[in-house]
Amino acid sequence: MHVLITGGSRGIGAAIARLAGARGWSVSVNYVSDASAAGETVAAVKAAGGNALAIKGDASVEADVQAMWDAAEAAFGPITGFVNNAGVVAPASKVADMSLERMERLFRINITGAFLGAREAARRMSRASGGQGGSIVNMSSIAAKLGAPGEYVDYAATKGAMDAMTIGLAKELAAEGVRVNGIRPGLILTDIHASGGEPGRAKRLGVTTPMGRPGGATEVAEAAIWLLSDAASYVTGTTMEVSGGR
Repeated sequence: MHVLITGGSRGIGAAIARLAGARGWSVSVNYVSDASAAGETVAAVKAAGGNALAIKGDASVEADVQAMWDAAEAAFGPITGFVNNAGVVAPASKVADMSLERMERLFRINITGAFLGAREAARRMSRASGGQGGSIVNMSSIAAKLGAPGEYVDYAATKGAMDAMTIGLAKELAAEGVRVNGIRPGLILTDIHASGGEPGRAKRLGVTTPMGRPGGATEVAEAAIWLLSDAASYVTGTTMEVSGGR
């Protein structure tokens, strides 16, 4: 299997890449700026038993998206698994205090970027278009259901858009050999909290979940690997929650 992961150099994306490598899969690791982290992920995939390549590109730029798919296919052949993972968050803020620039950045990366990746996957993986079929996994967030009031309502809204896209695209592609599913992670120990201005957020709030702790990136990755694999061959149009009951 050949999997392309956007935002694959860190956090959940990197964890998925490592588990894919352990299965002997080929993994194309997309990153936007941190070449060192991407290189570490590639090395980890190879050490686990897979093949890997780092591909620089902005997931919200159409030309970059097309180029990353071209580079991945040139390296390892047709892509049969796509993890639509790239996304950002901004510092905690109430909606009334959000700038237009902040909102536009989140919408461009988290919504437009997700749709560009999904569109490219649909064009290239669909058996109706000559592809081999496969599986798309959209990385959403439990914030899409909870709303993230007082912190990240804009981020939550972008993930709500991704959830809707998952349902519709799954129905469009089901007869063309492509399954489309999503994952809503909860409070996971990754770098995204630091980019939002509070590195310890997952630990601070994790104790409030029914399971009493934050989750690990590998716990989310296990769900993604299952959805990508043939073990989930009759699963499409659903979004799994990996949130400790939150």
